[in-house]
Amino acid sequence: MNKLQVELGERSYPIYIGRQLISDSQFYTPHIRGSQVLVISNETVAPLYLGAVRHALSDYQLNEVILPDGEQFKTMDVLNHIFDGLLSHQHNRSTTLVALGGGVIGDMTGFAAACYQRGVDFIQVPTTLLSQVDSSVGGKTAVNHPLGKNMIGAFHQPRCVIADTDTLETLPDRELSAGLAEVIKYGLICDQAFYQWLAGNMESLLARNADALAYAIQVSCQNKADVVAEDEKESGIRAILNLGHTFGHAIEAHQGYGQWLHGEAVAAGMLMAADLSQRLGWLASSDVDALRSLLQQASLPVLGPANMDDDDYLSRMQVDKKVLDGQLRLVLLQSIGKALVTSDVPREQIIRTLSACRA
Repeated sequence: MNKLQVELGERSYPIYIGRQLISDSQFYTPHIRGSQVLVISNETVAPLYLGAVRHALSDYQLNEVILPDGEQFKTMDVLNHIFDGLLSHQHNRSTTLVALGGGVIGDMTGFAAACYQRGVDFIQVPTTLLSQVDSSVGGKTAVNHPLGKNMIGAFHQPRCVIADTDTLETLPDRELSAGLAEVIKYGLICDQAFYQWLAGNMESLLARNADALAYAIQVSCQNKADVVAEDEKESGIRAILNLGHTFGHAIEAHQGYGQWLHGEAVAAGMLMAADLSQRLGWLASSDVDALRSLLQQASLPVLGPANMDDDDYLSRMQVDKKVLDGQLRLVLLQSIGKALVTSDVPREQIIRTLSACRA
């Protein structure tokens, strides 16, 4: 078991990474302050791992809420099922919520925890690669709106993150690839050596080699923890974590949430960001080609949907959390391993990129 720390003063918390953690009470108990626990999971994950969590939390008043599975259910209406569970079982201000599942469950549980009685504790137990390396760390919580992804939410840090790598053994191949998109992102934005390691170890990751996956999760989490510690609420450098996301969120919203997995949309978005960076003179064409090859090796899309035109992208990209005073800001690459946020991008260059990266 490896332990990392997200350093945020009084809101600091550990990330536990390893095997056979999910059923072990020692990783939960120090972070639960009351006697009540509500576990939130979904119809896919609960049959696999809810029993293990019940075992770990058998000493508490334990209640459960099981949500439907899918990005299309990440809504205010479905969020209310969590509040129904809390209120019907009379959970008080010392309760702890446990998010057992992927990014959708983690985001919704965290948002519910931020809102219930103006803020209660929660623990992240991510069961997908994407949630283990990205969404469970950093305290971003939200639900989607038909006009924009993750536009309704709050910053609310978990008490801890318990990333049991054994859960990846039951992960569908498509979900594994989607998680690898976020892993590749860390190499692109701030860790060139890790990017090079990924280029040489993608086959091992796709084959679910335990050591390779554990290393990728640890490095990704450490990179994210470092960025979050420097900029908790995304007033500056933390925005680089959104490489590919402005394009990707537009794809998800236009296609309908759940049609493209988040990591798939981010993968196409990252190649768009790289293409645009090349057009601005920052990346070489060989850098873009190498990224395209790596994404394809990871079984990820490298082109956006054929049924999206320039206006489809641009209108949705204007509904983005990085838009400031009407100015579209994009995360681009000055080089492999170095990202920046800029609003100084000519519209015609963006349109050229969108045309070049359309299926």
